[in-house]
This record gives sequence, C-alpha cells and structure tokens, in this order.
Amino acid sequence: MFVIVAGAGIIGKEIVKMLVKKKHDVVVIDRDREVCEMLYAETGAMVIHGNASDILVLEEAGAAQADVIVCLMQSHADNIACSLLAKSLGIPRIIARLKDPRYEQAYLEAGVTTVASVADLLINRIIMGVEQPKVKRIMSLSGGAEIYAVNIPEKAQVSGMRIREVTSQSKFPREVVFMGIYDENQGSFQIPRGDYIMQPGYTVFLVSKPEDIGKATDILTREK
Repeated sequence: MFVIVAGAGIIGKEIVKMLVKKKHDVVVIDRDREVCEMLYAETGAMVIHGNASDILVLEEAGAAQADVIVCLMQSHADNIACSLLAKSLGIPRIIARLKDPRYEQAYLEAGVTTVASVADLLINRIIMGVEQPKVKRIMSLSGGAEIYAVNIPEKAQVSGMRIREVTSQSKFPREVVFMGIYDENQGSFQIPRGDYIMQPGYTVFLVSKPEDIGKATDILTREK
C-alpha cells in the first residue's frame, strides 16, 4: 500500500516506523528539515521537506498514486486544507487526527474518511497514570476490553518464567490475555505462546478489562 504521512511529530514518527516495518511504501511530509533527515536515516522512507497543505508538495509526494493519506499536523487548518487537497487529487482514504471535537464536522466535510479522536485516549491515559503508573493504556476494544502496555522491570520476579507459568498463578486474572511482546534490544515484536520466556526490559501488551489490569500489572512488575 502507498501511504502519505503528513506531519512527523511523535505520533507520526511511530506510524511511519510501523508502516515501513510492514513493508508499505511510505512518503513523509514535514516542515522541519532536521526531522525529515532524521526520519530518513532511521527508516529509509522517502521524505519531503515542505507543507502538506500545498498542492504542489502533495503532487511531488505522489498523491495521484496514493492509497491513503494520514494527516497528523499540529494545526487543524493545515489538516483540513490537506484533506481537501487530498480529496481533490483523488486519494481514496483520508485519515486525520482530531484533537478538538468541535472540528469533527469540518473534517468530515473536508473529505476525511476516518477521524481519529485523541481526546478520550489522552484522558484515560492520564487517569491510568494516576491509578497505575506502571501500565499504559493503548486503545479500547469492543465489549469493554482495553489493550495495555506493561514494562517488565530489571528485577522482576517473572523474569525467566514462561507465560503459562505466569498466567497459572492463582492471583493472575483469567480474563487477561497476552497479545504481544516487544523486545526493545532486538527491535522485534512477537506474538507470544504459552512457552514464551519473559525477560526484563520487555514491553508486554495485554488485553484486559480495566478492573483486572491492576492485579496483572502487580504480578508482572513485582520485584525480587
């Protein structure tokens, strides 16, 4: 898939890295030359130093061939202008980050096909930071479940244990499921099975209901 990412801030950078890892063709547009150079060095993605609300820049990025554009610029005006131009250039899917719900209708009228609201996510992350500082809420799923990320500390008791040994503990909630493990040292993401061995420094991704994540986090982060 050919994806244009307009805006390489914190979220934009991570999205670009993920898309490149998944072998998509990615073109990044950002106003900051230093950011463009750094992202190219890190990912090898094609980068264009410019304003994505400029039709000439979008044409240079290959908008006529793009399957999707992701608008992640700081300014609502820039994101709306970019969306309008992307629609006029025939990009079939337009995704935009919405920071202020008052702009949602404007985004939709500008041709945005997917509005990604961050307000609820930020609020829930703040609450989670207060209640469970060792865990981060990533996203909501249907049915009341959430995806959480938990960092395994260096001296964790679960270090060296297999996942099935962790989940078989009487106090580990039965409804909590391991969905992924990220090894920062190796830069790899694994879909774990029951015999996968836990290591310190891993980031563990769990599917859980909010009422269960605290108990699971306590077990995963308890130190020797």
